[in-house]
Amino acid sequence: MREVRDYHRSDHGGPSDFVVVRGAATTAPTVLVEQALTALGGMARFISRGDIVVVKPNIGWDRTPLQAANSNPEVVAAVVHLALDAGARKVIVTDASCNDPGRCFQRSGIWAKAHRAGAEVMLPAEHRFRTMRLGGEVLDEWPVYRTLIEADKVINVPVAKHHNLAKYTAAMKNWYGTLGGRRNRLHQSIDVSIADLATFMRPTLTVVDGIRVMMRNGPQGGNVDDTQRMNTVLASIDQIAVDAFGCTLIGQRPENLPYLRMGQERGLGTMQWQNLRPREVEVLADGSVERRALIVPEGEDPAAVAFALNHARCERVIT
Repeated sequence: MREVRDYHRSDHGGPSDFVVVRGAATTAPTVLVEQALTALGGMARFISRGDIVVVKPNIGWDRTPLQAANSNPEVVAAVVHLALDAGARKVIVTDASCNDPGRCFQRSGIWAKAHRAGAEVMLPAEHRFRTMRLGGEVLDEWPVYRTLIEADKVINVPVAKHHNLAKYTAAMKNWYGTLGGRRNRLHQSIDVSIADLATFMRPTLTVVDGIRVMMRNGPQGGNVDDTQRMNTVLASIDQIAVDAFGCTLIGQRPENLPYLRMGQERGLGTMQWQNLRPREVEVLADGSVERRALIVPEGEDPAAVAFALNHARCERVIT
């Protein structure tokens, strides 16, 4: 019997289910996150008064924000602030890091920013995991982070970046941080394990950090020259769709990522992001905001359209 944690069932809909927000070089990440949630219908669409909300960034690596291995701390803090404003009783920010958690949480900047925004920042510890039977093809029985599975709502806040095995990592791959144990054993069947995890964890909302994107040598990176400033935030109710669009940030195509097809076949979402009433928001250098429907013309390749949108605008951003 497959276990599932579906944190999206209470969503009653909004004006859009998929949003791309881009800013000028001077636009604060906080503004991009706020614009993304506004375009989706507001954080109150997702969070009810009294909810215990877990925000799950990528805090896997002992790296600085400039190295783009972890989620941008300002993006994480903005999500925390909006969840509390929507009435959340408590917001917990946590992840099961690959490197030493204390160093990862501090050096990433996430601990300080999230705490200042009002979150409880929780370091992973052995007693916070319990073995569960997930019933996946690869992930059958495994220790899982109880803090995430016991929440009322879960918001996934990954960073978009290259991954040397999975080719691209953001929404679906970020669930590796819900697991304890020897996760490197899963790399032998990485696409199936990613699909198994996304089947188990179905978030309330996904907010992808594309402020600075690691274009190569991921997931750990280290060389700032491997990153590109793109000042982009993606937000969606669909973790498959947001990865299908997001992979074009690094020049990848969705059909090259087997875990996306597996996720779609399991009914977790759609690779056809263009069917989710997508909206595009652009914050200009003077602070003004342009909003428009994001349309893929008939007969055109959605991945090519996404790539052109991402890379035509990122040229304006000074790295």
